[in-house]
Amino acid sequence: MSLPGSYSYGPYHGGPDPLAPPTDLREAVDELGRDVMSGASPRSALDELLRRGTRSAPGLDELTRRLWQRRAEIQRRHRLDGTLQEVRRLLDEAVAAERRAAFADPSEDARFREAVLDALPSGTASAVSELADYDWTTDTGRENYERIRELLGRQLLQSRFEGMKEALRSTSRADAERVERMLADLNALLAAHAQGFGDIDRRLAEFLRRHGEFFPEQPRTIDELIDVLAARAAAAQRMLNSMTPEQRRELAELSGQAFGDPRLAQRLGELDDRLRALRPGQDWTSSARFRGDDPLGLADGVRAMTQLSELDELAEQLSQSYPGARLEDIDLGALERQLGPAAAVAARRLSELERELRGRGLVERGPDGSLRLTPTALRRLGETALADVLRSLRGRTGRRDTTSAGAAGEPTGSTRAWHFGDTEPWAVSRTVRNAVLRTAARGGGGVRLDVTDVAVAETEHRARAAVALCVDTSWSMVAEGRWLPMKRTALALHQLVSTRFRGDALHLVTFGRYARPVELGELIGMEGTWEQGTNAHHALLLAERHLRRHPDAQPVVLLVTDGEPTAHLESDGVAEFDYPPSPRTLGTTLSAVDRLARIGAALTVFRLGDDPRLASFVDLLARRGGGRVVAPDLGGLGAAVVGDYLRHRRRR
Repeated sequence: MSLPGSYSYGPYHGGPDPLAPPTDLREAVDELGRDVMSGASPRSALDELLRRGTRSAPGLDELTRRLWQRRAEIQRRHRLDGTLQEVRRLLDEAVAAERRAAFADPSEDARFREAVLDALPSGTASAVSELADYDWTTDTGRENYERIRELLGRQLLQSRFEGMKEALRSTSRADAERVERMLADLNALLAAHAQGFGDIDRRLAEFLRRHGEFFPEQPRTIDELIDVLAARAAAAQRMLNSMTPEQRRELAELSGQAFGDPRLAQRLGELDDRLRALRPGQDWTSSARFRGDDPLGLADGVRAMTQLSELDELAEQLSQSYPGARLEDIDLGALERQLGPAAAVAARRLSELERELRGRGLVERGPDGSLRLTPTALRRLGETALADVLRSLRGRTGRRDTTSAGAAGEPTGSTRAWHFGDTEPWAVSRTVRNAVLRTAARGGGGVRLDVTDVAVAETEHRARAAVALCVDTSWSMVAEGRWLPMKRTALALHQLVSTRFRGDALHLVTFGRYARPVELGELIGMEGTWEQGTNAHHALLLAERHLRRHPDAQPVVLLVTDGEPTAHLESDGVAEFDYPPSPRTLGTTLSAVDRLARIGAALTVFRLGDDPRLASFVDLLARRGGGRVVAPDLGGLGAAVVGDYLRHRRRR
């Protein structure tokens, strides 16, 4: 008992560790986004994340691998003939003691005993049975034979009842009678249940009052009692199935010698039959191969079979391959028993990860029931993509386009920390507030400005831009590994426009056989499909329509493609495909470029690949539209597109 004002400490029970670090969702969202942008569905990407795990927790695949390793270790270490070996050892010692005594005795009775011993069958069970009525003359022989009977009785009962070892305090005749009465009453109880007697709860209560010491599980209902017994009986049957036919035959014969009372084996056989009828869904038929050197007795063999069964169930739970599977289905207690506390913690973290992704609005169900990334998750992916792009830009140019919301101009209303080289005006109120908070956190005193307190006001040009980003989604983009860089480029540009240049109007257009405008989430979740055709003509028409909706903004078109145009849109809205490109396809595409040039649009074509025909055509497009061609490698595509967008803004 703790005194008032004192504290006591102990292990924490009753839920997740309150001191555990919070679930890191940033890493999870980044990995989800990477898989989704590579063409996986959000559902399959989430499943893959859970299978692969994170840096802080192993995934389901790793936990499953450990389960199978544990299973193989049990089978590789043990074998199931421990009880038979022990019986044989005790029998050999008893017979040897009797032979020595008979050899030293010159009487006729001794010669008769020698003849009986010489005639014993070679089989262990048959020999034990033959000696049931033998008149032992030595203490070793008599004691060993009794130990054989006690051993068989204990092993048989412990293989079926978890609490039998504690309940059997001795092996007297009275104990054997007590067990036999329990088995008789248990069979009668199960028979009454099978026949549908209405007072089964009263019968169960009376049975447990009389024999509760044999059932430490303390079942509350008849079904709970049957479940416990059937699981053990099925494990015992699987153990027998795993033995050789000779071993099974030996055990069956030896069972009649348990406690020297054949009724025990009969009662257990009757119990097994009832349990099999009541729980046919239990695994009564499978087996396992044990090939080790450590012999297990019946009770330990059943325990090993129970472990294997639990390992199989855990592996199925971790597979998550059955209908309606959830991570909450994983039995954390069983996982801890088999693999230790760290495995249970890992499984709990994976479950929390999935729950947090849903709870914090990072994944959601669409109208059709499919899983998809939310705008919150897309913003997170955009931040990462933009940060990568801007790091690349800094490395190439030395400019810090990332930290400027504009080269100069009107304040946006937001502030950020000052960095060396910034020319924006200070945000005085924010700077003073930072200094006051820093001083208060250190215990108060006079307020002095530090360079870390300084905040600057973000500014941007008020000249608006209408930007159309047209990305090629034909099959070649998937086949050549350009799918993910293309999506990351769109993410980075979208993030930059939506956070730094909010007045600009960004329009995303995809084009394969046909072109169509898409939202960012739709583009990110788009899966690659086999489709012939690169309809740049249709994409440029949609880009023009977007630019005309913003006549007060400077028009910018950014076209990303890895193939020359092989399709165009006819007046009836049908796409015509030709390869090699027909003169009509080339002509309609150039006419779309001419239309953009007439409204003053700045066109930049980002060429992916080194095909000479493609290079020749995009050069023609750039000359025709007064634009330029950029040929980045895949890793530099995002930096090239974002850098070109910023170049246009600086020119304005």
